[in-house]
Amino acid sequence: MRQPARRAGFPRAARLLSPGDFARVYAVRRSAASGPLVLYACPRAQVAQPTRLGLSVSRRIGNAVVRNRWKRRLREAFRQVRSLLPQGNDFVIVVRSGTVPMAAAGARQVEEMVVTLAGRVVGRPGYAAAAKAVVQGSESPLPATEPPRRRR
Repeated sequence: MRQPARRAGFPRAARLLSPGDFARVYAVRRSAASGPLVLYACPRAQVAQPTRLGLSVSRRIGNAVVRNRWKRRLREAFRQVRSLLPQGNDFVIVVRSGTVPMAAAGARQVEEMVVTLAGRVVGRPGYAAAAKAVVQGSESPLPATEPPRRRR
């Protein structure tokens, strides 16, 4: 009997799950942009930890079909290039605008953008300082106490 094909999924270990994880990446303030994508990066406390990805696709981009198409395209690009990305980092990709690149050429274009943006952010001189701050701290560059929230 034939074995079922194993899917190259997007496991929980490869995802940013909590709002705190996203806030930590945004707080480091290291980013690069190209075309419709902005990639934010933050080093993790231990370099041996796997690279994780978070996605942010706003409602301004389009309806649910368009937003989900972007997310599928970005998750697949991350799966394809995960081994090429610098280890021990958290990445958040924000889609600014634009239509979803279609077909195989579009998939390759998105993969190339993700690898290029990650290399640009991690290669910057200030990124090493952010890595030291994260390692010395508790993996969170945010202050221990948050300012009080405003009432709406």
